[in-house]
Amino acid sequence: MKKKTKLVSTVLSIALSSTALIACAKSEDKQAAPSASASPSPSAPAQAGATTTYPLKSDVQLSYWTDALNSVLQLKPSVNDIPLYQEWQKKTGVNIKWLNPAANQTKEQLNVMLASGELPDMIEYNWLEYPGGPEKAIKDGAIVKLNDIIDKHAPNLKKYLKEHPEVDKMVKTDSGSYFAFPFIRGDDYLAVYQGPVLRKDYLDELGLQTPTTIDEWYTVLKAFKEKKGVEAPLTFNSMPRPLLGLSEGAFIGAYGINNSFYIDNGKVKYGPAQPAYKDFLATMRKWYAEGLLDKNIATADMKALDANMTSGKSAAAIGNAGGGIGKWLGAVAEKDPKYDLVGAPYPVLNKGDKPMFGQKDFKFFSGGMVAITGKSKNAELAAKFLDYGYGEEGHKFFNFGTDGVSYTMVNGKPTYTDLIMKNPDKLTVAQAMLLHIRGNSSGPFVQDVGYAEQYNQLKQQKDAITTWQNTDVMKYKMPLVSATPEESTELAKIMNQVNTLVDETTMKIILGADPIESFDKYLEKLKSLNIDRAVEIQQAALERYNKR
Repeated sequence: MKKKTKLVSTVLSIALSSTALIACAKSEDKQAAPSASASPSPSAPAQAGATTTYPLKSDVQLSYWTDALNSVLQLKPSVNDIPLYQEWQKKTGVNIKWLNPAANQTKEQLNVMLASGELPDMIEYNWLEYPGGPEKAIKDGAIVKLNDIIDKHAPNLKKYLKEHPEVDKMVKTDSGSYFAFPFIRGDDYLAVYQGPVLRKDYLDELGLQTPTTIDEWYTVLKAFKEKKGVEAPLTFNSMPRPLLGLSEGAFIGAYGINNSFYIDNGKVKYGPAQPAYKDFLATMRKWYAEGLLDKNIATADMKALDANMTSGKSAAAIGNAGGGIGKWLGAVAEKDPKYDLVGAPYPVLNKGDKPMFGQKDFKFFSGGMVAITGKSKNAELAAKFLDYGYGEEGHKFFNFGTDGVSYTMVNGKPTYTDLIMKNPDKLTVAQAMLLHIRGNSSGPFVQDVGYAEQYNQLKQQKDAITTWQNTDVMKYKMPLVSATPEESTELAKIMNQVNTLVDETTMKIILGADPIESFDKYLEKLKSLNIDRAVEIQQAALERYNKR
């Protein structure tokens, strides 16, 4: 009864935790859709010494809750119709009851489960966002500490972490507690997949070069609007938070800050509390007033982004290599053969400068991790089921699917069949992959660079990745730190108010509802909301992380 009470006490704050730890969380508009150019072999984990033989022999049904099902259930009416989830059960020998929250209701429905105390065996969720962090989730009984379980029942993951200490450091708390089966990028090249994208055909037609500075972007966007009649030249995702599409540093990074916590010479800073944030807002305000930004920029979601970029309403965006460039080119190619896209560098203020910020993930990506809950009566079986993804067979399955169906071996490499690359039902490559693999999303496995080599086939995609990689982001990006439970509770309270203020002020200034001069009062309000204390907490967490 005590554990249930603790779980209930976290419910009111769980919706705040993603903002409290926004530096650790990933934007919801992202897909794990990187470029690649290497053999899959470096990514493949070696066989564990102590083996588990699959398929297992068990008549126990486990329950697994994940919002990853929501995107694929747009393609098929039932999990029973999705080959990936059916084959996963067959190959492991474990019967699974698949559960998923309603679309865009992940945190709310997780709250309901925690409050009720009725939890499935496994929950796929970013447990860094749990109020108080993973250590508190363990203490509350929401999830179990995995150290002994991994040691005894997850030989594949255990071996991988032993051989990759840089990843091992990321997937445990400051006290050394493992809390989830992680999603891991098996190659550094998989870490970059997003950045600025423009209509190259328009640039060519107008005699313009791909912009690199804020001033050049202004010139290009003006030309798109005035000479090509583009209604909303620049668009980006703003859901569920305003300007979410810029969270990795696009445009704002030109001013030497980002819109969350970052590191400057070993010291933690908060971007929206810096004087330079005013300069960023002034630029966005000017662009909005001149019609260079999507008028719906405060509420634009990914569907709107896709519609804008494929209809001609917009000619520039922040997009992914696969889910952006690949999707948009594929959607428009037949209707407009001239339609072309190019990935642009992250903008800077001064020509020739290297961007400070840009999208790049750590090898441990906070999405796709799976924890075993404190209510599971079958933790050992759940661990063996989840450990499948870190062995050689599971590695191939998650990244390439089923041999002879979604891939075949060609010259020693798993190669996607036409079921994926030229789907007979006219599905895009990304859609076909959703039915058969998780390589283009995330989950409890090690992502293989060989997947990306085939996923991003277009020259535009590969060139964009190369361009987007040229940043100094890893000098400034906050690692996946963990506040203590007490710190995390305090941080969540502070950041809930801070984020509300930042979001409201940001949009009011950009949209012209408030004057730019209101920024000084905004800074005073940030101080009164204890933003300096939030920075102190993050600094302490960073120092503990560095000592792991």
